Amino acid sequence: MTKDETLLAKRFIDLSRQAQRKNIVVFSEFLNINELNIFKQGIAELYSAYETSGGYELSERQMIAFIPDALCYGWNYPIACLKITPVNKKFAETLTHRDVLGSLMNLGIERSRLGDILLDEEAIYLFCQEKVAAYLSEELTRIRHTTVKIESVEPQELHIEPKKETLDGIIASNRLDSVIACICKISRSQASQWIKGGKVFLDNRETLQSTIECKPGELISVRSVGRFRFLECSGETRKGRLKIRYERYI
Repeated sequence: MTKDETLLAKRFIDLSRQAQRKNIVVFSEFLNINELNIFKQGIAELYSAYETSGGYELSERQMIAFIPDALCYGWNYPIACLKITPVNKKFAETLTHRDVLGSLMNLGIERSRLGDILLDEEAIYLFCQEKVAAYLSEELTRIRHTTVKIESVEPQELHIEPKKETLDGIIASNRLDSVIACICKISRSQASQWIKGGKVFLDNRETLQSTIECKPGELISVRSVGRFRFLECSGETRKGRLKIRYERYI
């Protein structure tokens, strides 16, 4: 681990200790996939139980709740969900994740206070810490050239599924480096370097093994590239190569 990663791991242990000592649920900020992986490596050293959530199923950025032994119910994650829509749809631009995040950063909001940003054809859903929700609702009035309005919605009332598309590919084997090369459109040697460099996660756990075989249903995350789900090997070509099917989260 780097110095910063070691400090983060110690921070998780300290939050767990606080929860147990004060008999209250203590929450982390929103963590990215690499930070969550660091947390999972130190689970054995925790003083309390824990749960994770990003406000909806399949969330990528998540918050950790450190739960003391004597407290098993009666608490909620301090996560708010904001629904962002254009004031005038007729003049609205097609906005991207980068557009939304850029506008939030311009307001001086730290990334650790923000969860996932989900876009669909009708609205943008932003998950954030409850304590910054009111500020964002007042100050975020424009994304690029589009004037927007914001309303708070209850995350549990939403049935949000990330947008995804199903794609097919052909690989030499279902080894992880071969699958990464296929879905990321890179060479197998480059895929192997990414894996050994800690850039690839299987079901949100870092893996450094290029030769591990992908299993149906596994979630594959590649930092700075995106998320994919390996669905199945659907057959063979005439030359004996494997046909695969996978999902790419948009």
